[in-house]
Amino acid sequence: MQQREEKQLEASLESLITQVAHVKNALHSFIFKLENEYERLTWPSVLDNFALLSGQLNTINKLLKNEKTPSFRNQLIIPLLLSQDRDDDLAKVTEHRVPVFNHEIVPDYLRTKPDPEVEEQEKQLSVEAARVGPEVAQKQIQTLNKLCSNLLEKLSNPRDEREAESAALRQNKCWFNPADTSALVGAVAFGKGLSKCRPPGGMGAAGPPGVMMSGGPPNLQQVTIGSASQLGAPPQQQGQPGKMPGIKTNIKSASASMHPYNR
Repeated sequence: MQQREEKQLEASLESLITQVAHVKNALHSFIFKLENEYERLTWPSVLDNFALLSGQLNTINKLLKNEKTPSFRNQLIIPLLLSQDRDDDLAKVTEHRVPVFNHEIVPDYLRTKPDPEVEEQEKQLSVEAARVGPEVAQKQIQTLNKLCSNLLEKLSNPRDEREAESAALRQNKCWFNPADTSALVGAVAFGKGLSKCRPPGGMGAAGPPGVMMSGGPPNLQQVTIGSASQLGAPPQQQGQPGKMPGIKTNIKSASASMHPYNR
């Protein structure tokens, strides 16, 4: 009877180790894709990997709940030998994760309960959960369900619809100020809002009325002064002399130091 139970336990352990190895390989493959193929990784591929892991975990649960599988909770593992020296066989079995089976490693790998700190945190969470009344808990559950529903709705929308909405928002967004644009067009086209200012140095380059300035060097310009009738003066009264002939003269400009635009 005892030998039969031992054989059954060994067979269950071998099956369990095989299923755990499948889960480990699937995890390694998924992590490799996330780290090296994240640029071309698609969401359906991620869901396929999650589905594979979920199916393998369900297989392990079915194996543990099988009638032929002995209850592993009734089995005890007792360390018979602890050593500070390296164990090559142990390192090979654990894929070099546990090279030494000493007093530091045994409490972590043979632990059947959570760490004391984790256990204390679980107790605190249980106490806080017990303080929450049924009504408050129901409101929190409804709020969480609403948030999850909104998130799932956003995720379920097609990508094209989201891109169309973002494009519409970019088109409808105003990128200028209409008031500033109207003021700028009015100032350029009609001179609205511009203040009148006199140019420096007195009169402009055209000179006083009736004076025509001909081209020439800046320090010497020929100025022709027209007659009174040409300047638009009123006609002479009777008894006054006739029209005065035009006068041509050369006027030198002021020195460079006196010129308002020094060169």
